[in-house]
Amino acid sequence: MGNDVWPVEVDKGMALKPGPTAPLPTFEGYGQGRRRKAALVLVLVWGGTLALHLISWGIWVVLGLTTLMGWHAVRLLWVRRTPGKDGTSAELGLIDWPSVTLLVAAKNEEAVIGRVVESLCQLDYPRDAYELWVVDDNSSDRTGTILTELTQRYPQLRVWQRPAGATGGKSGALNEILAHTVGDIIGVFDADAQAPPELLRQAVAQFTQPRVGAVQVRKAIAPGPANLWLRGQRVEMVLDAFLLQQQRHQVGGVVELRGNGQFVRRSALVQAGGWNEETITDDLDLSFRLHLDGWDIAFLYEPPVLEEGVTTAVSLWHQRNRWAEGGYQRYLDYWWPLLHWPWGFWKRFDLCLFCLTQYLLPVALLPDWLFATVRGRPPVLWPVTSVTVLMSLAGLWLGLRQLRPRRPAWQDLGDALFGTVYMLHWLPVMISMTLRVAVRPKRLRWVKTIHHGSLSQGPSPSAETPSA
Repeated sequence: MGNDVWPVEVDKGMALKPGPTAPLPTFEGYGQGRRRKAALVLVLVWGGTLALHLISWGIWVVLGLTTLMGWHAVRLLWVRRTPGKDGTSAELGLIDWPSVTLLVAAKNEEAVIGRVVESLCQLDYPRDAYELWVVDDNSSDRTGTILTELTQRYPQLRVWQRPAGATGGKSGALNEILAHTVGDIIGVFDADAQAPPELLRQAVAQFTQPRVGAVQVRKAIAPGPANLWLRGQRVEMVLDAFLLQQQRHQVGGVVELRGNGQFVRRSALVQAGGWNEETITDDLDLSFRLHLDGWDIAFLYEPPVLEEGVTTAVSLWHQRNRWAEGGYQRYLDYWWPLLHWPWGFWKRFDLCLFCLTQYLLPVALLPDWLFATVRGRPPVLWPVTSVTVLMSLAGLWLGLRQLRPRRPAWQDLGDALFGTVYMLHWLPVMISMTLRVAVRPKRLRWVKTIHHGSLSQGPSPSAETPSA
């Protein structure tokens, strides 16, 4: 591999094995009518909540739902990790390591681009078996200059420059470069990522399982200054890795891609249609498409990939709103295939309960509280809400115990209590997001998180202390 900076019009003589030449499937028809669907969901959720207050047997419906959710919560929390299923005991004795392409989409990332390139170019993997492409999305700072300098140091580095006015955001950047890559496995990292040397070998080893179409690596917040919001995000990442990824994988539920540190089999990516340019969270959207195509997504707990956290309440609010809206969009877009595709009972059951917990329940709490206040009675949904909070608390504590087994249990309980309170910020995020999507006309805005590059390299993330 050379060390050139490729312009937008690729040199026709470049010695690269061509990628897929057939056009990717289109996303025509998806993403249409989101506001109408969101308004209908809002009416149904609010109307159903009021009905539970008014009908005499409404409490029995709530108790039945609580029992179902409680059973699934116990099932998730009780199951033990199966060696190899979480990637911790994967067989690494491969003779011919598959070719890998690593992708980073960068726009005005001068503060962190040098660090991520150095990290990804020093992975413990055969140098002739992987390449790194950085897409410079018309940056107006020194990102392009820094990348040009780095190509002289790292022969596996390629740089693709997008012109002004290029569309599609991060998804468009990744789709644009895909046909010029050579890897059988495609890895995607954010510009602020920090990858340990052994990560690539561990992730690629998961693809020895034929039905694994993608692998998501555990994410962790990089060490940084003492900050309330960073502390909350560190604990939140523990909950996500343990409960929403690892444990769901153990019981046959739905594992989701998280953007940073995700790996996808090329054949599965092409079958899914590449990255959807009509959504603001391409990783969550691609997760659904892979599952609907019959692929499994594996989860790799160790080693994790580090990323910067946001340090202010305003930045957290904007980031979480984007994540929430993108996650909600996919339910609005794919509700029909999710209900009818033959992708297994447990995946569908798991997805329905988490959709209820993450998206519908927060929206229902608003009319529940208001109607309960007017009538002078307790909220009718309090049993469901209690189970959800207890599941979050237990998941946080068990996740922290798994990450830090030598630490006193009472300290982990304190962090779990703090994290449970911190996670309540999702309630106003979800409520405001669902109201906005149901009322405002369709808007598609890719908003990047500003990276400052001020977080230290720090110790091994396996030993991170969320309370620090």
